[in-house]
Amino acid sequence: MSEPQRSEAVLTEPRGRALWIFINREARRNAINPDALAGIEAAVRATDGDPRLCAIVLTGSGREAFCAGADLSRGTGVFTEGGDETTTDFGRLARVVRGIGLPLIARVNGDCVAGGVGLMAMADLASAADHARFGLPEARVGVFPMQVLVYLRRMLHPRHLNELCLTGELINAERAREIGIANEVVPYEALDARVDGPIERLCGISPMAIKRGKYAIAALDSMAFHDALAFAETQIAVALRTADAAEGLAACNEKRPPRWAAETSQ
Repeated sequence: MSEPQRSEAVLTEPRGRALWIFINREARRNAINPDALAGIEAAVRATDGDPRLCAIVLTGSGREAFCAGADLSRGTGVFTEGGDETTTDFGRLARVVRGIGLPLIARVNGDCVAGGVGLMAMADLASAADHARFGLPEARVGVFPMQVLVYLRRMLHPRHLNELCLTGELINAERAREIGIANEVVPYEALDARVDGPIERLCGISPMAIKRGKYAIAALDSMAFHDALAFAETQIAVALRTADAAEGLAACNEKRPPRWAAETSQ
């Protein structure tokens, strides 16, 4: 893993075979500014191609907030981007996350609001503390969660999405789980252990299968039925020819744990 760009707004911590990324702005309820988004992006980029890692965890510092959205205080650069730029900081991060072959887990340690919901929605899995609240109050300050919609329109039923976006009301963690935002809700004290569970399981799965699977999930998003089926047929044919597929079948027949190609190369 290459050394990530240093940023006071973001801290990284290797824990076993996962890289934990902390939004380190607890005094601002971990609100994001350009520095924070750049720090997260740099940390995610630094994991690319590292065979020692099998997951990335994104979380906030402390227990009050995962991320309170964009930092709206004066001088932060939020809502001033645009002009000659063709992409936003959030959009650049979203593109990087989508292209990384490692699963991203959101550890929602507290309130997850506005752009924080966008960060959480980028993740493949999300575990939330039971005191966390979720919401999209952007309309209350005269804007709308446009970029977050890219994710939530496929994640949520339209009625649930409309309610969050149009009313700006916050919902509790259990309601977030019910409508599909979070995979599970646990007491804060149990949150780390519940995040460690998926990491342990992910580390036993073929890295190549996960990388190809994430690529396929993203690609299938924009395809019509017949195109999607044809694409899937070609992808399974390619997957069956990989070294990991051969090793997985051999391990199954020999009743032993598999040794994936990424592990044997370390």
